[in-house]
Amino acid sequence: MSDVVIKKSKIGQFPNGKGVFANRDFKKGEVVIKYNLKPLTKEEFENLPESEKEFTHKHQGVIQLYSVPERYVNHTPNPNTIQDLKNKCDVAKRDIKKGEEITTDASKDDI
Repeated sequence: MSDVVIKKSKIGQFPNGKGVFANRDFKKGEVVIKYNLKPLTKEEFENLPESEKEFTHKHQGVIQLYSVPERYVNHTPNPNTIQDLKNKCDVAKRDIKKGEEITTDASKDDI
């Protein structure tokens, strides 16, 4: 069983309406999602289909392509996870209940 699942989100950040939801309870401080980032050159980024470009962010000057499921974590100014870019993961900011949508503050990205 996966710790998170992708379902329809009410936040509506992405055109496909997807979001990431807890498939079990998480305790504050626990890693919720590990990122599987793919670093891209400027040329690789420019050659991406437009539909994939929305899943990229720049971290420390490097363009990164997010994979599934982390690409569907919706942004909110009051998130339940904190981005840990050094360890490439989202960490529970507070206890998260099974079924709750996983959210983060994407303003930490340095686009």
